[in-house]
Amino acid sequence: MAVKLEIPEQVEWILNRLRQCGYEAYIVGGCVRDALLGRKPGDWDITTSALPAEVKKVFGRTIDTGLQHGTVTVMRDHVGYEITTYRIDGEYEDGRHPKEVAFTRELKEDLRRRDFTINAMAYSHETGLVDIFGGEEDLKNGVIRCVGKAHERFTEDVLRILRAIRFSAQLNFKIEEETWDALCTLAPGLVQISRERIQAELTKTLLSDRPEAILKVEAAGMSPYIVPGFSEVFLDRELKGRLEQSRLLPGEKALRWSVFLAKAGEKNAAAVLRELKMDNDTIRKTEVLVRWFGKEIEENETAVRRAMSAMDDVVFDWLLELKEAAHPENTEHIRTVRGMALASRGRGECIRKKQLAVTGNDLIRLGFVPGPDLGQTLDVLFEEVLENPGCNNRQELLARAESMLGCK
Repeated sequence: MAVKLEIPEQVEWILNRLRQCGYEAYIVGGCVRDALLGRKPGDWDITTSALPAEVKKVFGRTIDTGLQHGTVTVMRDHVGYEITTYRIDGEYEDGRHPKEVAFTRELKEDLRRRDFTINAMAYSHETGLVDIFGGEEDLKNGVIRCVGKAHERFTEDVLRILRAIRFSAQLNFKIEEETWDALCTLAPGLVQISRERIQAELTKTLLSDRPEAILKVEAAGMSPYIVPGFSEVFLDRELKGRLEQSRLLPGEKALRWSVFLAKAGEKNAAAVLRELKMDNDTIRKTEVLVRWFGKEIEENETAVRRAMSAMDDVVFDWLLELKEAAHPENTEHIRTVRGMALASRGRGECIRKKQLAVTGNDLIRLGFVPGPDLGQTLDVLFEEVLENPGCNNRQELLARAESMLGCK
């Protein structure tokens, strides 16, 4: 039975316009793969026999997204659709990008240059599925396999070795033997790849439903070529179990990276993420989660408020989920702590210094001089309020501060 895929109306309109003007046109790559798997594609890439200048003539108004690679963008209902001319990649000089590309009128030549068979299929309603390299069969069998010779595909673009692991995680597919052997052999080539690109692939792996697939990075011998300190993370004996449990956690970057780096220590965790060019917000949140991962939060309200005060509310909630996933035997303890935290929030208790009933300006009017003493006084008042939320009222705190001023 011939495959029939649902294509969005605007994509179908673009395909039809190109065909009406005498050119071939197909959806291609990941959107075909996802549609065959019953998933909703995030993007709809279109490939065509029309040259970029011909595409521009067909549609009139286009955006020059990447003319050197044959890509222009057509806007439809405020959504951009990339249209790329069939091409043949030239020699790869940096292990990532072809030195030059040549346009072709042959779809097969374009599909031949792609990374994996499951990403090398094209489709249109007129022709049905174009699957020259067995991608549909590999989808059915759950296999990641390179198009043609794996060693050649990975030599062209070394980042593909991490993409193979990422796809195996996202799709729960196994990596075919020749493909696996080639990625192990070419692991040292990762030193050529920008750390931002490496980080993006690792993050997608950790955010997948199979975050434990990142262990394949170590199994394939890649970890020494990621960033300094990355290899040491795999010495953690609890890592595999923690990663397997983390599939139940929210798909948040800081949380999933904290699962991976939980035993690395906050300084090492931050260093690894900085080397990977991670954004500062994720680094900050991961530092906090790793710092508190090994700290026990006692089952008393003061200890819970103190822990809550050390981080944003959402990070505190992630911390409890992280602890529960890593140590399911402590579920009852975590539930108790979570209940205390929710009760504290419900009562509107002060767990941030900015929630104090007095400010630095209040203390200055009382006679404090701006500087370290004023800051230390606010710290003391805040600690006392964490101990006893009921004393967070203006008169009581001012009286306490005045007594401290008199002792100076």
